[in-house]
Amino acid sequence: MLEQIIKDGFSEYGLPVSEDIIGKYRQYCELLLETNKVMNLTSIEGEDDTAKLHFLDCAALLKYAGLTGKSLVDIGTGAGFPGLALKIACPDIRLTLIDSLDKRIGFLKRTCEKLGLDDVECIHARAEEIPPGFRESFDAASSRAVARLNVLAELCLPYVREGGIFIAMKGPEVEEELEEAKPAIKMLGGRTESVNKYTVSGTDIVHSAIVIRKISATSFGFPRKWAQIKKKPL
Repeated sequence: MLEQIIKDGFSEYGLPVSEDIIGKYRQYCELLLETNKVMNLTSIEGEDDTAKLHFLDCAALLKYAGLTGKSLVDIGTGAGFPGLALKIACPDIRLTLIDSLDKRIGFLKRTCEKLGLDDVECIHARAEEIPPGFRESFDAASSRAVARLNVLAELCLPYVREGGIFIAMKGPEVEEELEEAKPAIKMLGGRTESVNKYTVSGTDIVHSAIVIRKISATSFGFPRKWAQIKKKPL
């Protein structure tokens, strides 16, 4: 049952949980699974797997990044992961969701409205086309996108203010990808602060949360156009 899975998972992670948080996850799950019947939002099916592989997987980031009262931009958010799942777990996050597909943004707007989250900004935009006023303006950026870390760093670090962080969600084997991304992270003004491997509560699945600290401003030459990024990653 979703409610018990969330309670057990948050307890295992050492995170506070309330009936309001659990209720919002219930609503989010129902909206996600219902909409997924007519729109390709997620390959994960069923409320138990949604609770574990979406909600608890994302909530685990709160163990490694202090986001209370911080502004967070979630790049390539898709159906709202990890951003919206984090906002439910930590309600005072000031959240902005960015995705390139307008119908996904429409889903997120409807979901936020039904959950009573009237302080979430949902933006239809490509990650590399930074909306006006967004450059280096967030305390944190997050991404659970499938791109390699060197590409994600170029797309996400330009949104983060100096002193802020970029959190990348990855699988268990990240060493090669981290080594590959070192030059890009340095060039973009970042420094890898920690690599945190965790087991998703209720499963034997191991994921990684990579925390990259923004230590200097990103050159205005980045991010480049997508065709350039794709053709010649940093």
